[in-house]
Amino acid sequence: MPFRQAGGPGKRALSTLVRMTVMPTIFVNGRFIGRPVTGVERFATLVLKEIVARARTEPALRWTVLAPTGVERPEWLGPLPFRTVGRLSGHPWEQTELFWASRNGTLVNLCNSGPVLHGRQLTVIHDALVYRHPENFSRRYGTVHRQLGRLLARRARLATVSEFSRRELSALLGVPAGSIAVIPNAVDHMAEIEPDVSVLDRFGLQGKRFLLAVGSPAPNKNLARAVRAFLALDCDDISFVLVGKAAAAFARSDVGTTHPNVVATGRLSDGEVQALYRSAVALVFPSIYEGFGIPPLEAMTAGCPVLAADIPPVREVCADAALYFDPLDEASMADAMRRCANPAFDGAALREAGYLRTRAFSWEDSARRLLDALRPLEAASLSPEHAGGR
Repeated sequence: MPFRQAGGPGKRALSTLVRMTVMPTIFVNGRFIGRPVTGVERFATLVLKEIVARARTEPALRWTVLAPTGVERPEWLGPLPFRTVGRLSGHPWEQTELFWASRNGTLVNLCNSGPVLHGRQLTVIHDALVYRHPENFSRRYGTVHRQLGRLLARRARLATVSEFSRRELSALLGVPAGSIAVIPNAVDHMAEIEPDVSVLDRFGLQGKRFLLAVGSPAPNKNLARAVRAFLALDCDDISFVLVGKAAAAFARSDVGTTHPNVVATGRLSDGEVQALYRSAVALVFPSIYEGFGIPPLEAMTAGCPVLAADIPPVREVCADAALYFDPLDEASMADAMRRCANPAFDGAALREAGYLRTRAFSWEDSARRLLDALRPLEAASLSPEHAGGR
């Protein structure tokens, strides 16, 4: 029988004691806080808000948000500790100062990147766009993020937002699909957004019929083809409203917005977009590549019928709650628009299907999936060989 000191715990008992008394510290990469809000930043914020809600009733959730110097603590973090560390910013901060500050805990990166030297981290990579459509990005951005993704695939546990993106990342990064967690986007936050109807007067849309597209004019969004399909309708009694502004990382894309019935609004507030969803005849979502596809679900929460590209990730998200078209065929797209542009069109069935579909997604469920994905990393940090915080 192995020798044990009298009155002292053996290795197995020590391991059990550690598990009972010490919860691992989880650090969150807070670099996204304070950046302009795109889908990625919104995902990070709303998932983290659900973690905050849990932390109010579960003191064992020991999460600390780390951010670069100059980033202000947001009020919505509630009881979660928040620290600014280091003097750098951007990728240099992430790869050096964030790594050093979080090295003795588990690190959560919610926005596509993280420090490649960290040995215990989960990184959410939202899609494989930078690999499948490199033309969408500046050369520097694309090169950095392709290499970063490959390195993180070897060092981190990966997560993504859809089954489609899980298959894509598995194939492109050489990671078993089963090892990549799926943490979907959700849209239940839309119920809290008050519509700002002043946007209708500002763009001359009050009392008028219009189709709507929401998204940055990046090449994968396919807006130029959608505009040509709309113009092919040759209808003077309906407009096409384009919402969104290209991010600096995207290459320029000419969507052809010179026609008087094509209205480009630029970036709008959530309240303004909500008002447009509620007033539009339909949302047109013509993307040729997505990791998830948030605008269709947003539109569904507002009772706006959805016309969507027939591509796998959009089918996965929208199921039977959209009217589909071939995004590479302008005639197919125009036919779908024409059907909804007809004043006799009854979108009640699509609206009802949309309401039902949105119930399949919630930020509470996404936060639960995040916690589930972290459990193997937490278990590793609680093993006897990690008991000293090493």
